[in-house]
Amino acid sequence: MKYIILTLCIWLQANHILAQNSLSGTVTSEANTEPIPATIYLPQLEIGTDANLDGEFYIEGIPNGTYTVVCSFLGYTTISQKITFLGDSEIKQSFSLKESVVEMEAVIISTLFHKLQGENVMKVERMDVNELSKNGATTLAQGITAIPGVSSISTGLGIGKPVIRGLSANRVLVYSQGVRLENQQFGDEHGLGVNAAGISSVEVIKGPASLLYGSDALGGVLYLNPERFAPVGDFETDVSGTYYSNTDGYSLNAGAKQSGEKFKFLLRLATDAHSDYKTGDDIRVTNSRFTESDFKGGLRYQHGKLKSTLRYNLNKATIGIPEEIGIQSGSKKEMIPFQEIDNHLLSLENNIFFDRSSLDITAGYIHNDRSEFEEFENPELQMKLNTFNYTVKYNLPQHGKFETIVGIQGMFQQNENFGEEILIPDAEITDFGILATTHYHLDKADFQAGIRYDHRALKSDAAGDAGDAEYIPALDTDFSSFNAALGGKFDLSETMVGRINLASGFRAPNLAELTSNGVHEGTNRYEVGNPHLDNEQNSQLDVSLEYGNEHFEVFANGFYNHINDYIFIQPTGDVIDGDQVFTYVQGDSHLYGGEFGVHLHPHPLDWLHIESSFQLLSGSLIDGGELPLIPANTFKNTLNITLPDGRVFKENNCFVRLENVLDQENISTFETRTGGYSLLNLGGGSSLELKGLDISFNLAVSNLFNKTYVSHMSRLKTDGIPNIGRNISATISLSI
Repeated sequence: MKYIILTLCIWLQANHILAQNSLSGTVTSEANTEPIPATIYLPQLEIGTDANLDGEFYIEGIPNGTYTVVCSFLGYTTISQKITFLGDSEIKQSFSLKESVVEMEAVIISTLFHKLQGENVMKVERMDVNELSKNGATTLAQGITAIPGVSSISTGLGIGKPVIRGLSANRVLVYSQGVRLENQQFGDEHGLGVNAAGISSVEVIKGPASLLYGSDALGGVLYLNPERFAPVGDFETDVSGTYYSNTDGYSLNAGAKQSGEKFKFLLRLATDAHSDYKTGDDIRVTNSRFTESDFKGGLRYQHGKLKSTLRYNLNKATIGIPEEIGIQSGSKKEMIPFQEIDNHLLSLENNIFFDRSSLDITAGYIHNDRSEFEEFENPELQMKLNTFNYTVKYNLPQHGKFETIVGIQGMFQQNENFGEEILIPDAEITDFGILATTHYHLDKADFQAGIRYDHRALKSDAAGDAGDAEYIPALDTDFSSFNAALGGKFDLSETMVGRINLASGFRAPNLAELTSNGVHEGTNRYEVGNPHLDNEQNSQLDVSLEYGNEHFEVFANGFYNHINDYIFIQPTGDVIDGDQVFTYVQGDSHLYGGEFGVHLHPHPLDWLHIESSFQLLSGSLIDGGELPLIPANTFKNTLNITLPDGRVFKENNCFVRLENVLDQENISTFETRTGGYSLLNLGGGSSLELKGLDISFNLAVSNLFNKTYVSHMSRLKTDGIPNIGRNISATISLSI
């Protein structure tokens, strides 16, 4: 209630003083001064416009303040500039763009200062979600593996858990709609739980981000940006559909959005359904089927100094849990065992702009209802997780070349059990963190530093009857941690950029690690928690070097990550009811490796792009032994061809991609060696305009030669079940 009253007060106060500044000017080519119909965008306000054919633009209704203005157009280098608006000013600003065959840069949202990719001190990877269907990805969890350093722990197609440089589960934080997504992600068979519909792009922070996000960001952050609202005065609708040959599956997606001067709204509906997938031997993996329905809605009020955005997402999924290759069926109807997951995500973001500073207040509520069925009538396991989290950030007035942000973050979480089995006990978790970070800009260098303190209090109830073998005693404990980050970006020359970052992170033990006492289904082991576990605490050094000219780019990203008190599971030597007993222990560990690549685009053959990358990773315990679920080293080689626009067909493109996964022989005690394999993928697409209707279509073929293979990151590997075989996906999209 206090939060609601505070928000209303700020809202009313902010609307007393309204400034109506404007920005106008022209955009031209640096080479020949020809006008360019570029896009001019203010990311903090999320407003902008396209210049006309004469390169002229005009934006009004800009409140007082200092904002980044981004100017971009395909085939030219994106530029950004800080502009101050005060006292109903009419600012005139011209932009001169330099030709470039490199893709347009985007503003990175996951880092606090919202810089362009090339301007960030911290290296952040970004991928547009519309590229997923073009590449043939079936799910969002599968699609993000195209980002260097990112992979997925999979249980068939329906369950995928993101992995960043070898770390996953509660070591990787997922953000959606600007709030942290909590969906019992500690479980082996608990997937990402997010549909790609209504998500515009994915950003990945590879390495400790506890300074920005607190506990569970020790390994990195997967940040999902929601789709933008329509420009002022526009009404847009779109519908798309994709067919997948391997699973006889489909994905349907429809949306509508409209924006007025003050109010904006958007709606999106999506549904997916897949039968059991077929391996390279054309044998179906029994009960790998899944269905998913997704609704996203948004409402924004924006006027003067206030931007207030309310978003809601309902995701309902029914996912089979494959255990063997048995019944061969093309049915999409659920069969035992399966999961039913309902996830509600409600977020409210308020941005208040003062003359020289701004205040951002974000609050989120997540209700996750997870049930697992061994028979159709009643769930064996049902957990309901309610999470409220908040972030308050104050962007201080810029002082010289310093930009500084201070803030607080917190979370209150409650878990309740309603099924016959108890995986983790009823519990409450309370988080609180306070942070400060600053950015210092020079002509040829940028520096960023920050510090943060976090505290977590955890209380769990007793479960079962005292004296029973599976009794879980009550727990009342807390965890605290200080973390810091320091980094620099250096323009070594006009064509070379270097970055170096040192950051620490932490993770408090989760409930399963602290309190488990029973058989963990799907792993065939009896797990015993350890209530005496300490924080995991890590330090990571990242070094990157990028070189680029008009013909090619080369990049090298290397890292070393040392983790104190890494939590892992090991056998005790005991057996209960035929199941080996495992307990959670701690030991120091380290991971190291990186991503390296080259992008060739020989001028004047601007239609030709050749990209190659190599992902290297190693992880082990300091006292000996390898860490589990470390992705195999991988080469990826891609040939992209962009064909000239014709009289009818536009944006014509095609690609061929060869992925070479090497043998994984560096394995933990409970793993077996995984052989290498090569997969060939290809695809292409085009678009056309027909009487005001934009039509685009794409065709992609994954695993062209129907290779039978097993990924080291597949949980079905222990059962000898291969991954998916050849899959042809065809997508058509219509928009007005």
